[in-house]
Amino acid sequence: MSDVLMLEVAGRPVAEYVVHPDIDPRYSPRPYLHPVRTLAGVEVTDTLPADHRWHLGVSVTMQDVSGTNLWGGRTYVRDAGYTWRDDHGRIEHDAWLDRRPDRFGQRLRWCDPTGATLLTEERVVRARGVAGNERAWRFDIEYTLAAPPARDVTLGSPATNGRPGGAGYGGFFWRLAPGLAHAFTATADGEEAVNGSTEPWVALTGRSAGGQPYTLVFAGLGDGDHWFVRTGIYPGVCVALAFVEPLPVPAGGRIHRHHRVLVADGALTLAEVTAVLPALG
Repeated sequence: MSDVLMLEVAGRPVAEYVVHPDIDPRYSPRPYLHPVRTLAGVEVTDTLPADHRWHLGVSVTMQDVSGTNLWGGRTYVRDAGYTWRDDHGRIEHDAWLDRRPDRFGQRLRWCDPTGATLLTEERVVRARGVAGNERAWRFDIEYTLAAPPARDVTLGSPATNGRPGGAGYGGFFWRLAPGLAHAFTATADGEEAVNGSTEPWVALTGRSAGGQPYTLVFAGLGDGDHWFVRTGIYPGVCVALAFVEPLPVPAGGRIHRHHRVLVADGALTLAEVTAVLPALG
């Protein structure tokens, strides 16, 4: 079976899903989507970038899962800062629940460094067109994380481990294509204003390596979630599960999230984003 699954919109390839990545264990291997493209073929993701080699396109992961680093890279240690530790786990494909050209369902295991299961996950990813809009398509990701019946699990971030500056990343993360990007919401403009907010949606405009403009509009915060946004040192968006406080998953408990992303050609204005928001409803 191929390690790469293609995702299509009306027969047009828009994303590739790498199921079994062969990468450095220090990057916390996990399934990810890359490249993701607009309908015009513009790449809007990046993977293994020089600045953060463990950023893998579009993925779901956390920097601290009861002491295991599933994000990759250095671990933020309270009163010590970022430190290389032998605490990297991996997220492994377990079984397919559904496979079609425009969607797939999957069961995964979140594993500690020994291979023991920390969490199980059921994930559904869909791609669909937007009625009346030839410039955009909609990406959906829905996932449920479940703790073992006899063990509590805690999800944390650098922020919950003591890092200042709004570094509460961890959850659904999208590393944008290389280059400058600009973030805005209905009421906030720029990285500093958007990062840490709980606005109903956040948009990022960027340009591909070839200079083609694109826009991504994200929606679907869960209760207690915040937007983690970077446009300066690198371009990326995360629906952060533990931005301020650790998120406990009690033994036998579950957390569920459903995020939507509009992937559009061109640099949309606030008015244009507002007009297409019903497509993310």
